[in-house]
Amino acid sequence: MVDKSGNPYDMDGSSFDADRYLQKLLKECSLKQIMDTEATIVRQTQTLHSDMQTLVYENYNKFISATDTIRKMKTDFKSMETEMNLLMANMNSITEFSERITDTLQETRSQLTRLSGKHQLLKKLQFLSSLPAKLKTLIEEENYQQAVQEYSHAQKVLQQYGQQPSFQGIQEDCIKILDELKQRLKGEFRQTGKSAQSLTEIGELLLQLGERPSSLAKEMLECASKRLHEQIVVLQDQTDRDMIEFIDLGIEGFLKDLTLVISSYNDMFLTKHLEQEADDFEQTARVDLNAFVNRNVDEYLALVQDRAELEIGHGDSQIILRGLDRLHRRMTAMRTLCRAVDMNKSGIDIIVNAAQQLCQTHMRSLKDHFADSLSSVRLALVSSANATTAGTTGSSASSSSQSGTIGGQGSAGGTTAPGSAGLRELISNLYISTIEKVKGLMQDLLIFLQPEWSFNLKGDPKGVQCIEGIRENLLVAFLRHFCTTVNGYGNVSSTAPPTLLLVLSKVCLEMDRAGVHALTSLVDELYNLDAERSGTLVHESELCTEMRDSAQLLLDSYVRLQGLHLSQMLRKSVETRDWLNCLEPRSVRAVMKRVVEEISAIEVVLGELYDSSVAHHGGSRTTASSDSSRKTHFSIAASKQAQFRSTWSTYTPQSQLDSSFVSNIQRLFSEKIEIFAPVEFSKVSIITGIIKICLKTLLECVRLRTFSRYGLQQIQVDAHYLQMNLWRFVSDENLIHVLLDEILGSAVLRCLEPILMEPNAVEIICERN
Repeated sequence: MVDKSGNPYDMDGSSFDADRYLQKLLKECSLKQIMDTEATIVRQTQTLHSDMQTLVYENYNKFISATDTIRKMKTDFKSMETEMNLLMANMNSITEFSERITDTLQETRSQLTRLSGKHQLLKKLQFLSSLPAKLKTLIEEENYQQAVQEYSHAQKVLQQYGQQPSFQGIQEDCIKILDELKQRLKGEFRQTGKSAQSLTEIGELLLQLGERPSSLAKEMLECASKRLHEQIVVLQDQTDRDMIEFIDLGIEGFLKDLTLVISSYNDMFLTKHLEQEADDFEQTARVDLNAFVNRNVDEYLALVQDRAELEIGHGDSQIILRGLDRLHRRMTAMRTLCRAVDMNKSGIDIIVNAAQQLCQTHMRSLKDHFADSLSSVRLALVSSANATTAGTTGSSASSSSQSGTIGGQGSAGGTTAPGSAGLRELISNLYISTIEKVKGLMQDLLIFLQPEWSFNLKGDPKGVQCIEGIRENLLVAFLRHFCTTVNGYGNVSSTAPPTLLLVLSKVCLEMDRAGVHALTSLVDELYNLDAERSGTLVHESELCTEMRDSAQLLLDSYVRLQGLHLSQMLRKSVETRDWLNCLEPRSVRAVMKRVVEEISAIEVVLGELYDSSVAHHGGSRTTASSDSSRKTHFSIAASKQAQFRSTWSTYTPQSQLDSSFVSNIQRLFSEKIEIFAPVEFSKVSIITGIIKICLKTLLECVRLRTFSRYGLQQIQVDAHYLQMNLWRFVSDENLIHVLLDEILGSAVLRCLEPILMEPNAVEIICERN
């Protein structure tokens, strides 16, 4: 950059050339610009003149002020010089008088010094001579500390001159008096009821009197232990106080005294170098102190823990934790003040135990709530079943008279149930009440993580385990208790009604679908847990699997109970009938109608709870066959029956053998039907399982009976009626065909005169019913 100081066109520079600047303006600028420039220069010139005048005026004022100041200083210095001369003359006079006084009093001062020394010596002798009497007086007044101080002042003199006859008697009297004082102090030291401060003061006095520190240290801890135990006994009787008052009493009494004992013990025996003791005394004393502190702290914390256990679940958790927080603050401060002491336990142990205790209380509450909910559901099912049974008594009278004991068995089986809307409401109430109860109790335990507390469970290893324990011991444990409880209803020995099993199975499905995820996510979010990455926490998928297994067990038990109920009706209908003396069939037996009615009622209940179109492994029903297809099947069956009729009309043992052989060969190559296979969570699969049990029971009962011609024809009519009505309930009606064919084939094999009824006659009888 160009230096401005060498620029001839810069007015502010030292090299400014007015002619060259003018020539430049004339060449480069117009007339108007030149006139504007002139106006600017004039204005700046006037401004500079004004500034110069202002500076001149200001400097002139300062100069005048400085002149006045100098004139005034000259005057002041003249007066000051006069005063200084006067002061110098006075000091010389004072010095002269002082020298005269010193010369005059020189001999008198020496005499005063000698007299003062003698006076001090006489006072000491007087103190020593009156020391025994004074010590006795102070001891009688129980002013032990002053007595020890008085003796300490004279102790060096007595030790130095105690062998002289004039002092020997005084020393002996003092020793006797001090021995009595020691015994009295030891007696008070061992007395119960002494406060920690009193014990400390007495201990200090005994040390000053030459008591052995090792024995005194042990005796001090023993006496302090008695005193602290007395305070614990007093605290045990404070049952009428709340937790905060109870903790405050312990802090102001027990912990305050304990802190004072620790501090005094540390000052008396640990920080001082005691020459009369062995080198390992300090280490031994420290070990004894640690044992004393931990023993008493453990006893006190055990008392607080017992009190907290009594309060947890019955009192206000906020008050309990506020009291425990105060205890934790005091224990932390005590640990900070007494750094030389190693305390095994702290307030956090009680807080963790309180959290675990509250967790156990909440667990019992959850179990009781779940048990009450199950009882309510069961009572609602029984009440609704009784109302339904009472309402249908009149309408079912004719059916009961025809079926005899069969109808009684049907109503006892408990297939009647509240309406589907009522079941959905029971399921919803049980599910929602359980979920909300768990959520409420889990949020209640958040009180332990409030930021206002001095303790931080998340920052302590025991606290972290406690937080994880809340999840595992409350949520996970309750969900597993849930599964175990409902699984108990699905046992073979259980007497639970089938509808209850259906309700519980549906609730388990809802828990698997959404409930488990909602609860585990809530807990993990509230307590900042990462169950996905943790190796110790139970994963959500494991709980869902257990819920689904429970739902499967309950549903299989429901199918088994309903199937056994209907099977019992069929078995009794077969066993109680005389099949060798039957009349020619004119109608379908009432038990078959009752079975179809029961299955229809079950379908109505299941239809509202399960979507028949939803299944996991082909459980949805195939397209139902039309009447023509069923008649086609019946015509095929009739042709088979005609074969049976032609075959069995010329019955011989050899023909029976051939037919049985062919039937067994066909059964070997046919698809095996699992009767008690697990069902899927769909209406069709559930009803199919029930029907398989019923038909299998009927098949086995038929195989155990012997039939006449009309008995065989009655089985033929019943089988056709079942085929006409059961096809719409199953997923594959071929299963119905196979089982009914086996039933009819077994009846043919067990018939003495195997002649079947004409298909048209069978159809007419079944359609008429």
